[in-house]
Amino acid sequence: METLAVPQGNFKLSRFPVRQQETLRAWDAADEYLLDYLNDEQLLHSNCHILIVNDSFGALACALSGYDTVSVSDSFIAQQGMQLNLNQNQLDPDAVEFRHSLMAYGQADKPYDIVLFKVTKSLAQLEDQLHRIRPYITHNSRIIAAGMAKGIHTSTLQLFTTIIGQTKTSLARKKARLIFAHFDPELIPPENSYPRSYRLANTEYQILNHANVFSREKLDIGTRFLIENLPTDNRFQQIIDLGCGNGIVGLMAAAANPQASLRFVDESYMAVASARENFSLAFPDREAQFEVTDCLKGIPSDSSDLILNNPPFHQQNAIGDFIAWQMFTEAKTILKSGGELWVIGNRHLNYHAKLKKLFGNCSTIASNTKFVILKAIKR
Repeated sequence: METLAVPQGNFKLSRFPVRQQETLRAWDAADEYLLDYLNDEQLLHSNCHILIVNDSFGALACALSGYDTVSVSDSFIAQQGMQLNLNQNQLDPDAVEFRHSLMAYGQADKPYDIVLFKVTKSLAQLEDQLHRIRPYITHNSRIIAAGMAKGIHTSTLQLFTTIIGQTKTSLARKKARLIFAHFDPELIPPENSYPRSYRLANTEYQILNHANVFSREKLDIGTRFLIENLPTDNRFQQIIDLGCGNGIVGLMAAAANPQASLRFVDESYMAVASARENFSLAFPDREAQFEVTDCLKGIPSDSSDLILNNPPFHQQNAIGDFIAWQMFTEAKTILKSGGELWVIGNRHLNYHAKLKKLFGNCSTIASNTKFVILKAIKR
């Protein structure tokens, strides 16, 4: 836990989930720049109605919890991080209203005075979010985005200009930059191009993808390799698609194992919504469970026969194997005795060693020049 010192106060902040010997901060220089700017320009007043978008772990929410503040994110982990940090700073956990990415961002009769926007790497997500923000702002609204300078490109600014209005940037400070967009009520932006869909090759399945879903335009090569090697076994009664994304892996596992019940799990609200729509369209008479959570939190122990997993190797902008290790550890708890964890990953990630250390066994199901599919069995 480290302390963020800004004009709005000092806040002890942690990343979520909390890990021992954490080396990464729960905020970045863009958060500091944004909060300093609000103070320097005296933009905050007692009745200020504020929208925060993409607050990673609640740094902005903690600093602005004394105002009429709404926080929107597609991330369950970001939501939990915000709650954690509000609580550990003795701030009212209900002071900031959380809305997930598929909810209305506000109220039509109550436009925002200030919109604070953390820029993510995904231009698709940015496009979708700007379209969703537009109905809740006026020419009096101050729209200020922030990000690290290396992540702000001409294409980033063009989206603000095309959807919101005239846009300019600040000078860089500590490698961070601000973006200022002025709402143009006369502007007619193009229609939101999300969600999108495509037909899965060699199937009749139409795959819908919301904006923040990995591999939105077509099936990625890793997932293709996994579904080409999915198991078929009557023993599998309870199957989990862990980190499901749009749910293609679970959908194909359901097709290969008609006796099984499926559970789709992801920390992204858009991912789980995509998986739900895709499964419902493919199997209208078949039920499944869909959960937005952190890895496998809240799922009963010893309840699954098979867990399928393509672990992400980044959280927000941090890269590492900590998410994979958490997924493997929780999967072992959730699996029944004799249950199997199937993992696909790039060969260089060395998941084999991690699985063997955790499960005491690991075998290779299939491999090619780039990917390997591994199986670990709970003894």
